[in-house]
Amino acid sequence: MQITRRNVSPEHVHRSQFIRSRSLSMVMLFLGWLMAQDPCGLAAGAQDPQSAPTGSSADAELAAADAELTAAIERSLKLLEASSAGSAEQRICFTCHSQAHPVITLSEARRKGFQIDAENLDRQLRHTAKHLRRGRSDYIEGRGQGGKSDTAGYALWTLHAGDFLDPDTTDPVVAWLMQQQQDSGRWKRSSDRPPTEASPFTTTYIAIRGIRHFSTEEQQTEVARQLELAREWLVEAIANDTEDRVFRLLALHLVDASDEVILDAVDALLSSQQEDGGWSQLESMGSDAYATGTVLFALADSDQLATEHPAFQKGLRYLLDTQQADGSWHVVSRSNPFQAYYETGFPHGTDQFISTSATAWATLALILAQGPADQGQTESESQH
Repeated sequence: MQITRRNVSPEHVHRSQFIRSRSLSMVMLFLGWLMAQDPCGLAAGAQDPQSAPTGSSADAELAAADAELTAAIERSLKLLEASSAGSAEQRICFTCHSQAHPVITLSEARRKGFQIDAENLDRQLRHTAKHLRRGRSDYIEGRGQGGKSDTAGYALWTLHAGDFLDPDTTDPVVAWLMQQQQDSGRWKRSSDRPPTEASPFTTTYIAIRGIRHFSTEEQQTEVARQLELAREWLVEAIANDTEDRVFRLLALHLVDASDEVILDAVDALLSSQQEDGGWSQLESMGSDAYATGTVLFALADSDQLATEHPAFQKGLRYLLDTQQADGSWHVVSRSNPFQAYYETGFPHGTDQFISTSATAWATLALILAQGPADQGQTESESQH
């Protein structure tokens, strides 16, 4: 499937995508919702225009589809808040599954006008910053912390998502992270814990993202050199699974790769969509919320696919149909545990860490389909 880029500026693509998405995405989602409710009736309606809903009936059904999306988001937000709080109570360390992914999602939800627990969000940001500060001397002396570039990159993304600014904390991390780029142009992953910590594309993306957002004015010449080197690697490197393809696309967008290379990366993701609308982590696996959520995020965040696109809508429908009643998505872990198991308050037992991440990514995809916050809401209100 080939996607044609519109001849407009990236800013316009991003802005117009969300201006149109609230209405058009709801129309598309409504059609999916209606088919789910009565597929035979919808087919009959296509043959008989008089049976199609009109006027107040269509408005009511469209509102029902919108309400379904909103309710799904709200259910999962409450669960992500509870589990992030539970993890912070039991562990002083920063984690991707209980801090990074939930904070990124909760911060985006706040920007879109959803009510969140601001006190808990602030606590997660301070928890993340404290973790980095505990390792300050290790960063300055060139050792880094446990998790190496994965921890540093995801922690910086977490702080940026929550608008947390503290150069005294982030400057040593960025300086260390810049020293970790390999001669090839990539950043080396720290472990083999699929899917979140097993791809050099993921590590490279989060490293570049953190460096771009938190590097100082004096570092910009070196940053430009590193981005060029990373771009050369990203263009030539082969993505072997969905995690690779997702974060290769995000990184290519971040380093301003050519349109041709980016569109090829988009095609690679779209061509691997499953019949059920979702994506799988590996070709040998079935669709799940982690793979589907990350793909939809990458396609939207890189400004390559509007949320009303049929492929995006099929992905949304898959997520809505597979969300559990408690607001979670269950994904079975395929990583070998290396730390003592502990309960965060998230369901699914020993699968809770990957399921927390999957729920965060899936919720983020649903939030992106919601469009902008209400026009009556001010910027300051959406941030607090």
